Formats: sequence, structure tokens, C-alpha cells
Amino acid sequence: MTSKKNKRINTLLVQVILIVMAVLALFPFLWMISTSLKGSEEAFAYPPKLIPEIFHWDNYKKAMTALPFGTAYLNSLKLAVINVTGQVITSAMAGYALGKLRFRGSGVVFGGFISVMMVPYTVISIPLFLIFSQLNLIDTHLSIILMTAAYMPMGVFLCRQFIMALPDELMEAGIIDGANYGSMFFRIVLPLVKPALASLGIFSFMWNWNSFYTPLIFLNSQEKYTVPLLLNMFKGKYTVDWSLIMAASTIAVIPVLMVYLFAQKYIIEGITITGMKS
Repeated sequence: MTSKKNKRINTLLVQVILIVMAVLALFPFLWMISTSLKGSEEAFAYPPKLIPEIFHWDNYKKAMTALPFGTAYLNSLKLAVINVTGQVITSAMAGYALGKLRFRGSGVVFGGFISVMMVPYTVISIPLFLIFSQLNLIDTHLSIILMTAAYMPMGVFLCRQFIMALPDELMEAGIIDGANYGSMFFRIVLPLVKPALASLGIFSFMWNWNSFYTPLIFLNSQEKYTVPLLLNMFKGKYTVDWSLIMAASTIAVIPVLMVYLFAQKYIIEGITITGMKS
């Protein structure tokens, strides 16, 4: 009887802790929406109020028309789709080669991928800028695509761990049936790693959609800006209209939120399976 009571208390305690953590995680998002519906003066009112006295829905219209938000949305969507596609394909191929193909130096190559993850991006940004300057690719989306679409060490690590968990008997059966490495990848491995690829694609989309540093370095023209760069332009030299910034931020977060809500089961499944080994 005592053990059951203790178990209930522990369960209740865990639930309370999880609820508190969920509220803390959701509060900044709720505050962003609240501020987006306030006037400029009410946004700085003290004591602050979560629910606005007057809902200023026109803040969203002002945020969309003050700057070319639609163009930035299309730019971010284009770069995200192209980069996600490239990162998923190259990560799956590299993960297959490092996870199942036996060749001398595979451990060294994989160690190189892992070591690249430890190098701060700011260290390689200047050499990349100089290279793309020589190629006349500054202020073009192509510069971002070339350096991002095939560069995702975390994706290689994720796919390698997932593919390593697949039974070797599948590969052996493919070899017996006369399949080469390419056909085994497309017909055996690829259909089985869909959860990992879906998880990778979601993380990649979030990262590319929210990317600020790379577009800031390589893009100069406003018509080529992505959403994070355009949000930065809402800040004035002396004043900041936080209501418009929060309204624009609310609009900007919708695609990421929708992708996560519709695909969260793939994230959990992909991460869970990549942590397992056969």
C-alpha cells in the first residue's frame, strides 16, 4: 500500500514539474503574441499585462506592408527547400557509405565529420566570403546554396547511426541477389531510413528557415533578404517598435510551427531509433 502511494506521489510530482516546464517554455511565445496585439505605449506599460486592453490587429497588416515581407518569405522558402533537399540526399549517401560500406580509413573520414562539428562557423566564414568574392557570388542566393546544401555534419552522423542499426543480413541478401551498392542503397536502405530522413529534414528546415548569420554575410540587396534579415530591419536607429517586431515574428514562426506540429512523431521516432544499435 505504501509503495503504491509513493508511486502516485512520484507520478504527481513529475507531472507538476513537466507542467511548470511546459508553461515556462510556452510563456515567451504567448508574450510574443500578446505584444504583437498591443499599441506602442502599452507594450512598455508597467506593470505589464499579458492580455491587451485593446487588440491592435492592424499591427499584422503594418508589419506585412512596412517591408517586402512576401518577397522575404519566398526567399526563405526557396533556400530552405533547396538546402533541405541537398542536405538530406548527401547526408543519407554519406551515412550509408560510412555505416555499411567497409573501406580503409572510414573511421578517419567519420572522425573528420565529427571534428568539423566542433569548428565554430565564424572561423570559416571569412575564407568562404573571400572565395565567393573571387567567384562573384556575393549577394546571390547561389552562394548560400553552395555552402549549405551539401554541408551538414550532424546529418551525416544521424544517418550513419540509423543505418548502422540495420541488420547486415539485408546487405548480404542484396549481394546474393546480384545487387550493387547503388541499388542496395535505393532499394533496401533508403526505404528503411525514412524516419531518420524525415527527422533530419525537419531539423534542417528549422535551421535553414531561422538562419541569420549566413545570409547576413553574403546578401546585400533587400529584395534578396530572408525573413530573419528582414525582421532585423524593423529596428530603428534610435527607437524600436516592439509591437511590429512581435507581429512580424509571429508571422515568421508559422511555417516552422506547422512543420513541427505535423511531423513531430517523425522527430521522436528518428531520434529514438538512431540511439539504438542492432
